[in-house]
Amino acid sequence: MHDDRTLVESRLKRVLDERIRPAVHPASVPLEVSVWTAPGEPVPVAEGLAAPRTPIAAGDAWGAPWGTSWITVTGTVPAEWAGRTVEALLDLGFDANMPGFQCEGLVYRPDGTPVKGLNPQNQWVRIAAPAAGGERVELHVEAASNPVILDYHPFLPTELGDRETAGSELQYKLARMDLAVFDETVWELVMDLEVLGELMAELPVEGARRWEVLRAVERALDTVDLQDVNGTAAAARAQLAGVLASPAAPSAHRISAVGHAHIDSAWLWPLRETVRKVARTTANMTALLEDEPDFVYTMSQAQQYAWIKEHRPEVYARVKKAVADGRFVPAGGMWVESDTNMPSSEAMARQFVHGKRFFLEEFGVENQEAWLPDTFGFTGGLPQIIRNAGSKWLLTQKISWSQVNRFPHHTFLWEGIDGTRIFTHFPPVDTYNCSMKGSEIAHAARNFKDKGVARHSIAPTGWGDGGGGTTREMVAKAARLRDLEGSATVRWERPADFFAKAQAEYPQPPVWVGELYLELHRATLTSQARTKQGNRRSENLLREAELWCATAALRTGLPYPYEELDRIWKTVLLHQFHDILPGSSIAWVHREAEATYAGLAAELERLIGRAQQALAGDAAGGRALVFNAAPHARAGVPAGGAAAAPDGGSGCSVTARAEGGFVLANGLLSVTVDGDGLVVSAVDLATGRETVAPGARANLLQLHPDFPNMWDAWDVDQFYRNTVTDLTAADSVAVVADTPDAAAVRVTRSFGASTAVQTLALHAGERRLDIDTEVDWHETEKFLKAAFPLDVHTERYAAETQFGHLYRPTHTNTSWEAAKFEACNHRFVHLDEPGWGVALVTASTYGHDVTRTVRDGDGGTTTTVRFSLLRAPRFPDPRTDQGLHRFRHALVPGAGIADAVREGYLISLPERTVTGSVDAVRPLVELDADALVVSAVKLADDGSGDLVVRVYEAHGGRARGRLGTSFPLAGAVPCDLLERPWDGTRGEVTADGDGVTLALRPFELVTLRLTPASPAS
Repeated sequence: MHDDRTLVESRLKRVLDERIRPAVHPASVPLEVSVWTAPGEPVPVAEGLAAPRTPIAAGDAWGAPWGTSWITVTGTVPAEWAGRTVEALLDLGFDANMPGFQCEGLVYRPDGTPVKGLNPQNQWVRIAAPAAGGERVELHVEAASNPVILDYHPFLPTELGDRETAGSELQYKLARMDLAVFDETVWELVMDLEVLGELMAELPVEGARRWEVLRAVERALDTVDLQDVNGTAAAARAQLAGVLASPAAPSAHRISAVGHAHIDSAWLWPLRETVRKVARTTANMTALLEDEPDFVYTMSQAQQYAWIKEHRPEVYARVKKAVADGRFVPAGGMWVESDTNMPSSEAMARQFVHGKRFFLEEFGVENQEAWLPDTFGFTGGLPQIIRNAGSKWLLTQKISWSQVNRFPHHTFLWEGIDGTRIFTHFPPVDTYNCSMKGSEIAHAARNFKDKGVARHSIAPTGWGDGGGGTTREMVAKAARLRDLEGSATVRWERPADFFAKAQAEYPQPPVWVGELYLELHRATLTSQARTKQGNRRSENLLREAELWCATAALRTGLPYPYEELDRIWKTVLLHQFHDILPGSSIAWVHREAEATYAGLAAELERLIGRAQQALAGDAAGGRALVFNAAPHARAGVPAGGAAAAPDGGSGCSVTARAEGGFVLANGLLSVTVDGDGLVVSAVDLATGRETVAPGARANLLQLHPDFPNMWDAWDVDQFYRNTVTDLTAADSVAVVADTPDAAAVRVTRSFGASTAVQTLALHAGERRLDIDTEVDWHETEKFLKAAFPLDVHTERYAAETQFGHLYRPTHTNTSWEAAKFEACNHRFVHLDEPGWGVALVTASTYGHDVTRTVRDGDGGTTTTVRFSLLRAPRFPDPRTDQGLHRFRHALVPGAGIADAVREGYLISLPERTVTGSVDAVRPLVELDADALVVSAVKLADDGSGDLVVRVYEAHGGRARGRLGTSFPLAGAVPCDLLERPWDGTRGEVTADGDGVTLALRPFELVTLRLTPASPAS
């Protein structure tokens, strides 16, 4: 037989496109259309429905950027359509290739009841089935003219990302607005032919199945009368029935499909638009659940449920019913799908606390899985947090985006820094927006790396990023793929059902130890510095507010601000979403974030000030009381307490050098700053050890060009290192402090259109060089780093992460190590040789790199740590990071890991001075072991008055210590993160009358619920 495969396949494409798909709606009549455009931000539904309309027609332009237009369509179902299925086809001017990234709409009935959302892949609204004929139709569309930010030529700078700069040019032209007959038989034929055509393309040419499908398709095409598609569709379908009924092979890969719409809580749209995206999508999905009995839909992010509850209660009622029916599945148990690299220990825990608690209170649902399909890499501290939240599974897809190395598993155990293991799955379909295409299903089966020992994978199915969700076409394709020869099998299943099956069939999967590093999007650790600093400041202020408010509540009876703290935490958690905190959203998002953080800071400062004043007593007492929120004592002030007379220090000096520059000394360190304002020596006087590598200069600002191949705000490509400008020239180097308490010099530099002012200071009694940096940044597509070349030989270094630290190599032996050329730290980076080490601590930066070289002169090793300060990408925010920024870092010579932990907390939680009448404030709790660190002190969320204390082992070894309380204990119970009694603690926890003895494993976290027997004193 001659090979006519290409001929038949080409025929199928043209006949589908030009004859069969158009016949799905064989008859139509135009609707009358009118519009009202809201003058500013979106208005309430009642106002939009009642506003006066003006006529508009197909082809007319509408919709300025970020505007809202209320479009009304009216018409009458023709009498001759009686008994047929009728739909309204409402095309707002869609580009079919961009669901979620352009205009959208939510359809309402005249009484304000929401019907469903409109998007490029979902333009129909069912009117009647069957129609009565003569029926009057009136629908209202709340149409959002969201501009296209990520266009066909992506990453071009645009001013459309903020309503303040987007202008008023109309973005869209109204297209088809019709009533139409829906021919279900023709639509089913389209689904048959699409599934078989897509399957055919994935089958081997030499296999019989491909040719069987080809011949069946050919017979169907022969059967279709192209002048009477509707009259011959049923006969054409009959020609396909045989090949569609042929069952899958027993060994076929098994796919658990779950309806899904990954909705970014903000990205190329502002937060307020996400509220409407969620309403549109959930309106669609609840309607689809009613039509499709096998379909199951899942949605994560408790924040998004809270939005619909507040803003679209009618839609939320439908969601609650579908959840109760087990068809609409809350997933993930987090407040948002957050970044996991940068949130603090406590913030990462609170993502689960607030997310899981919302689902429990609203739906009675306890999530077992963490659901983070699109997050940009996963910290090694996350498995323990998941476990302590009462969950045991993780799903993500993003690691498949890695540029260099292919991850070796799809189903595996992920082991965190403390040894906790979480059953983890990466969907081999390699997308969280599966559309049930044959190419996607075949790719999942071929790509699955655990063949022979496992057979199950999951496919999140539906349009996402900008929302939209699953379509009726996807459901129809899944039905045909349920048991089809040549394909993987597809079943709609809840995530928990998938994980239970996958875990049962694969009881001993391989283990991956440590972080799940994404070899992409590394610049998200630096972009939008103000957003990152706002996050860090909010986390620190929340720690202080909870500590001092809890202390004041137990000491003085001051009411604990439960509602305020709950609301603030949820706002901070929202802004840790994986396109806000990473700096990859439009200008509007980050402008609002900066204002939000400023408001939260003011509110938290008020709460802290009120609590501290209550503890300090009458301000007229005139006694200066120093409050220390850090988990370590400082200058004689205990951790979590206050003292009126902190220990002082003395001995600082500044000496001018003949060759230029100065020597700063305080009896612990001697730091030499040269005439260019660079650190050429930092000697630990206790050991005589030099910190700075011979011939090198530290605190060196370096400027790189920064124009990645794509994903501007997200990516920094390795070739950026090929070109570097050392900013050595100083405008001035001057002494600004020379007292027994402090020695400091200030360095001013100019470069490009920018300036940098740095203050380098030693303080009495402190073994660290403090570096305050102020940059007035006006560069474009540049990357600013601060380099510290250290005289340290080490193959690895430690970087703080949630509830501990992890180690990364300083070498690049393999492609896995070389790919980690930009990485994340929280408060410190630590390097050491046996017996001596160096810490670099930071108050607000995350990105850094570490490299090593061998010196020609003495053969020694220089290990260089560089903090990433600022970038200037132009997409999606063309003015990213422009303006004034302040950073604080410190160099700590002679530091062990304990010093790194301590100094990281101290730089982040500076002391506060309050005037009062008491001598001291005793901490509520005190630990007697340096390796055990208190990460949170708060009152229990249930209002019981119990004190909740979170403690972790911070040094990476076993530690035993006693948590003493300043009040008698009626009880002490280990809890999970949600403050419920929990027996999952692996270490020892033993309570006595006024304290708890702890024996924790490396990096182990324990949450204690302490019940006071009487008021604290």
